Amino acid sequence: MNYYTAAPDTIKAMIAAEEVAKNVSIPEALRELVKMRVTQINGCAFCLDMHALAARQAGVAQQKLDVLAAWWESPVFDDRERAALAWAEALTRIEQTGVPDADYQCLAAAFDERERVELTFVVTMINAWNRFAVGFRAVHPVHTDQDATA
Repeated sequence: MNYYTAAPDTIKAMIAAEEVAKNVSIPEALRELVKMRVTQINGCAFCLDMHALAARQAGVAQQKLDVLAAWWESPVFDDRERAALAWAEALTRIEQTGVPDADYQCLAAAFDERERVELTFVVTMINAWNRFAVGFRAVHPVHTDQDATA
């Protein structure tokens, strides 16, 4: 199903909210890392394909993308990235985690109040997009090797 044409006003609202998420103070590279991790958790190949390219274009090192699924074990992530990724995971798995105080404390140590709200909004938006794409069986395009490195 093409959810863009099935309910255009609803998707226009999603796109408008996404425009807000693109203009927050959180750096684009960090936003893309968070989107990638949430999307890994949600199992959305369509969004993984889209955000892997966006992450590379935003300057995220390929090594970070390669080890993102086990970020807590890798030394390539800094304290802000770790706090953001833990927060994103806790919110995405809210029914399991209850969003632990420790994750909030790390977030509060690394981000000011505005940034915490903005980061939460970014996490909320990618979770919403994942639910549309996974729920309605969106299929990502197949790229050539040249496309994948662009």
